Amino acid sequence: MSTATPSYDELASTWTRMHHLGHLQSIAGWDQAANMPPKGNEARAAALAEMAALLHRMRTDAALPVQLQRAEQEPLSDMQRANLREMHRQWRASNALPESLVQRQQMATSRCEHAWRTQRPANDWKGFVENFRPVLAVAREEAELLSQLNGVRKYDAMMDRFEPGMTCAQVDRVFGDVRQWLPGLIQQVTERQARGTVIAPVGPFDLKAQRDLCEQVMRLLGFDFEAGRLDVSTHPFCGGVPEDVRMTTRFREDDFLGSLMGTVHETGHGRYEQNLPRDWLGQPVANARSMALHESQSLSFEMQLGSHPGFVGQIAPLVQKAFGAQPAFETHNLHRLMTRVKPGFIRVDADEVTYPAHIILRYEIEKPLIEGEIEAEDIPALWDAKVMELLGLDTRGNFSNGPLQDVHWPEALFGYFPCYSLGAMYAAQWFAAMRRAMPDLDTRIDAGELNVVFDWLQQNIWTQASRWTTDELALRASGETLNPAHFRRHLESRYLA
Repeated sequence: MSTATPSYDELASTWTRMHHLGHLQSIAGWDQAANMPPKGNEARAAALAEMAALLHRMRTDAALPVQLQRAEQEPLSDMQRANLREMHRQWRASNALPESLVQRQQMATSRCEHAWRTQRPANDWKGFVENFRPVLAVAREEAELLSQLNGVRKYDAMMDRFEPGMTCAQVDRVFGDVRQWLPGLIQQVTERQARGTVIAPVGPFDLKAQRDLCEQVMRLLGFDFEAGRLDVSTHPFCGGVPEDVRMTTRFREDDFLGSLMGTVHETGHGRYEQNLPRDWLGQPVANARSMALHESQSLSFEMQLGSHPGFVGQIAPLVQKAFGAQPAFETHNLHRLMTRVKPGFIRVDADEVTYPAHIILRYEIEKPLIEGEIEAEDIPALWDAKVMELLGLDTRGNFSNGPLQDVHWPEALFGYFPCYSLGAMYAAQWFAAMRRAMPDLDTRIDAGELNVVFDWLQQNIWTQASRWTTDELALRASGETLNPAHFRRHLESRYLA
């Protein structure tokens, strides 16, 4: 049967095939982190490198530029045009990188990440650096090639992989402003909270009870267990595909809130994935728009909603049922525990007030690292200085809770860290828009009507996927592009009002 859009249809078919292969790649990556025995790593690294090379070959097929050009002339719908725009963007980025580089990067990151799992608890910075140098080398190669392609600086090119169009100039301006007011806010809040009392929970907290609690809260937040699951990994993440979302968390017997709120965070990612437009799955237009928008969903769940007193009132009975009644689990005290501000070493355990300091710290190290201004050996001294400056903490010699704490650098995810704080800013902006549309939002959350939040996110963010550019999506959802002022107002309202 003839069609009016033959080139577009052929492209769509190619991207569907890549989606299916990417599905297998994603599940293999999840299994590597959650289930794989240690001796399987070399074989898995080779298999993943082969899959990465195969997908790269498909994205750089010599027929694609002709098909892309012809499809531009075909009578496409607005959604098809948006899809074609995303295809073209992926094709350009892929063609900047030779297949050999893609394979070398996959091998280097698989080895580095696998070794990092034991090097971090051993505080083995020296051993880590040996594996990290090849990761950094291929990342710099990638940055050089992508910067030449797009005519931008190297770190801009790396950020563009996760946050299309974002530049160092924008991030420098936003983070520079935060640097001005954040230390004072941290001091104000910690001094204010020191005048109050908080009852600490008494453990240990049974690991099975923690897992059951996490799954109950995931259900409360609308996660579909028919299309996803929760497992355990060294570093919590959300992976898989929209049809089969794989979430992980980690548990400690002496702390249940870390795993619980980490799970709430990942559930925000998971619900975004599960609610991407089903009719377009397999096409790039159905992908999440950007990682800052993805983080805006996890932080909408963890910080905006998860630390809301109304939501805490919903989960307090579940906590009491899981671990037994104790004064620490009364709603008011539990809320104080969940909104306690205290500078700490660990980013993923940080409260929302000190969290931006962790991101600024990493951004100010990895930007010059990618651009060749510093080397891997310079990281510890820079880390120590910046942690002291931003958080007043001493990390000298404490590599496990310092530069070894995150999986991002072993996996060459350079350019990702800014997305976390940009995501927190977007999340505050979404909730400001919700409150304008629903002045009784907080009362409804207090009453347990969480669907009003989910419905707004589904309509304005989840189902929009990559149909619009990030600025256009933000404009349509909230009436303005990124406005960091909402984030500062949110923190001052929650912690100083």
